[in-house]
Amino acid sequence: MLITEGEDTGLALRGTFVIDPEGRIKTIEVHDNGIGRDAKETLRRLKAAQYVAAHPGEVCPAKWEQGAETLKPSLDLVGKI
Repeated sequence: MLITEGEDTGLALRGTFVIDPEGRIKTIEVHDNGIGRDAKETLRRLKAAQYVAAHPGEVCPAKWEQGAETLKPSLDLVGKI
């Protein structure tokens, strides 16, 4: 992605993409040049994507860490997480 307006014209923004083996994008994060990226968070999201690929019907909640509990989506969860 390139900035096309303003003082930073022509500078590329920084982005991180997690893509599964079938070529499907699982997560995207694009930052303005003034905002840093977090490798630990990128690794956490990669592990979550790998987990849900191996465990159909489960999802990883926000801030999930490897080994923590996951969720099974249902209407019972609405408004509780």
